[in-house]
Amino acid sequence: MTVAVTTLRSTLASALESAGEWSVFSFPPATPIANSVIVQPDDPYIEPSNNIYSTVAPKVNFKIIMIVPMFDNQGNLQGIENMVVGVFNKLAAQTTLKVSVGNISAPSVLSAVAGEMLTSEMSVSIMTSWS
Repeated sequence: MTVAVTTLRSTLASALESAGEWSVFSFPPATPIANSVIVQPDDPYIEPSNNIYSTVAPKVNFKIIMIVPMFDNQGNLQGIENMVVGVFNKLAAQTTLKVSVGNISAPSVLSAVAGEMLTSEMSVSIMTSWS
């Protein structure tokens, strides 16, 4: 069974929930916060496999943005590395989605209203259905 394009983002966000470790957003929040995971459409977002047949599954691409607090000059590399491993393990453990994990970006500093944070992005692709 595949998950429809219309509910895929929220299904992916639910698979990444980790109570007590991080907050999960199925959309980019107005104000990013530390210790959070954000599911955001990537570009290209939806890749149809065939222009004519609606029975051919599309591939949907997402960026999973991971954010941890920035502690000092060394940053919080251990924290972002632990979160990357935790998110990867959450994806590997779920059985509903057929996820292909792509590249994971180098950590970078994010300056926001809540202060400076360290962030990294994981690319994922999922084969899904139109309905």
